[in-house]
Amino acid sequence: MQKGLAGTDLSPSAVHTIVELGYGTVNTASHLGTLLHLEKSSVSRLVQKLEKDGLISTEPDPADKRSRILSLTDDGRVLLRDVERFGRRQLRSALSALSQDDVAQIGTGLSLFAKSLNAQDHPVKTVLPQIEVREGYCTGVIASVAHLHATYYAQHYDFGAVFERKVATEMSEFMGRIGNPKNTTFSAYLGDELVGSLSLDSEDLGEGVSHLRWFIVSPRSQGAGIGNLLLGKATAFVDDGGFDRTHLWTFRGLDAARHLYEKHGFALAHETSGEQWGTRVFEQEFVRHCTA
Repeated sequence: MQKGLAGTDLSPSAVHTIVELGYGTVNTASHLGTLLHLEKSSVSRLVQKLEKDGLISTEPDPADKRSRILSLTDDGRVLLRDVERFGRRQLRSALSALSQDDVAQIGTGLSLFAKSLNAQDHPVKTVLPQIEVREGYCTGVIASVAHLHATYYAQHYDFGAVFERKVATEMSEFMGRIGNPKNTTFSAYLGDELVGSLSLDSEDLGEGVSHLRWFIVSPRSQGAGIGNLLLGKATAFVDDGGFDRTHLWTFRGLDAARHLYEKHGFALAHETSGEQWGTRVFEQEFVRHCTA
């Protein structure tokens, strides 16, 4: 919080003021104080200094005689361009040694961080990273999906080897039937890393019924819209394929996933308690009817 931010001799709050005025985010001292979380006296001193330095100008607000409109002077706009150039140079220098995948992950992380900071009062629209959705079998997909399931459910439900073995075994068997055009897998990749996947099995629940299986999103990519993207692909596939309905099984407590299921037309049909995975959980069955 010392002077010298972005190559200037100004304080961070002063540089922030130049940026916000230049971008039109605020135009009064009152709005500036709210944005910067500064007391009225601090804002007054800040405005006086910037005006004295010739970086901003003030004029009466026609709509409120007690307020004054703030704007950048020509020198202030020159300073804003200098700040922007400094920021671009700093970013290019920091990112130049990274791969495109690393840069994409940074972008995703910043978007999620902004969403978390602003969730209560100023929701931020999450920007979907550069995700490639691949359909069908991809090298390593069985191991990656089994790993994501095993680590997530071990952490949150204390599931162990029985669960991991079941996921890997049953998905391996399913991939032997992936040639059936009514079976498919949609997998989301960030570069070469699998960050989400689901499969649709048309052969284990009867004619005209699709089974949505092994839906998972990497924990570090959750909240970036990947689950919504995959479920959109899945529902389009079953609707275009003429299925009567689609079933999926999950566990109580996965509220974010349940929200996505219901958003895409699934409804809770059945719930039962059991300990088949070594831990007592409530299994839930959701059903979605075709929207042809």
